Amino acid sequence: MAATGFEGFEKRLELRFYGDDPLATTTQYSSSPLGLRQILDFDSLVQVLNAVQCTVVSAVGNRYFDAYVLSESSLFVYPTKIIIKTCGTTQLLKSIRPLIQLATSSHDQDLSLCALRYTRGSFIFPESQPSPHTSFADEVDYINRHLPPSLRRRKAAVMPSNLTSHSWHVFTATTDQAPHLIGPGLESFYTVEVCMTELDRAQARNFFQPPGKGRNGDVAGKEMTKLTGISEINPGSIICDFGFDPCGYSMNGIDQERYSTIHVTPEDGYSYASFECVGSAFDDDVDDLVEVLRKVVRVFGPGVVSVSTTGATREVWAQLGRAMEGMKRRSFAVDEFPAAGTVVFQTFTAGRRK
Repeated sequence: MAATGFEGFEKRLELRFYGDDPLATTTQYSSSPLGLRQILDFDSLVQVLNAVQCTVVSAVGNRYFDAYVLSESSLFVYPTKIIIKTCGTTQLLKSIRPLIQLATSSHDQDLSLCALRYTRGSFIFPESQPSPHTSFADEVDYINRHLPPSLRRRKAAVMPSNLTSHSWHVFTATTDQAPHLIGPGLESFYTVEVCMTELDRAQARNFFQPPGKGRNGDVAGKEMTKLTGISEINPGSIICDFGFDPCGYSMNGIDQERYSTIHVTPEDGYSYASFECVGSAFDDDVDDLVEVLRKVVRVFGPGVVSVSTTGATREVWAQLGRAMEGMKRRSFAVDEFPAAGTVVFQTFTAGRRK
């Protein structure tokens, strides 16, 4: 807990790996499909998360990946990809060195880091962040010092908006060969990251536990999922949820090889909720994603929304505004990043905002 309130905005880190012989990558993982899932056993993950200062509170997995709900947000482990996002005053970037060491030191899996992506919004309480998260410049310097020299193509940028409280910070790094080494089909997936503030107070109260009930986090999480309508956002997904005491909520959804995740800080004055999911260039209709985001906005009733898409086509990010019913687009920014592709950052405000 920060001195002035809990920091809802997450820091997000994604690491991608490939086999030492890029031409053998497909064969390698068809014969050994676990990859990082085998290397990063639970004890290893606990060590990494201790450095970050968070813990695992719940977990679920399928044939494609493992999803962990953390005391501060989420962790996803695929055979060749790790995604970890944490909120509060966690020190997310301290996971870089141990994750790389664990992933590349296995004698059974010959893996090398080929790409890194770090993203975050603007902190509500930046003065409460510990090193190396005291500024974006400090974060970039820390990442640069802990990356192998093979990731030579690097770029850092702050994507602005017309709202001083919302900007998007992006750092990417990759090898020269990364676009060809990430793996068949993986490059077709894009990421959608939604950050919402000024939540509707009545809807935010659904993420508080009633005093004296004494429910554990798993039971509270399931009740919140059903009560708020989160269960209907993607009814085909398997949901792993957790309700915190006295308030707060986290959820991971898994749907075959795709994940979605929601995190909520509902307190008045600094309420915040996030939603993240992945889509595919092979999806038949972007209307499905628009409808998902429309449901998300209805669940939380935010006053301000930012939407960042990474690697999406023009058709995708151009249509996302349709999900923001009753909201006005305030800003639009676009930039290109090595091995991440096009990043588009948009902000929206509700009609009730003055």
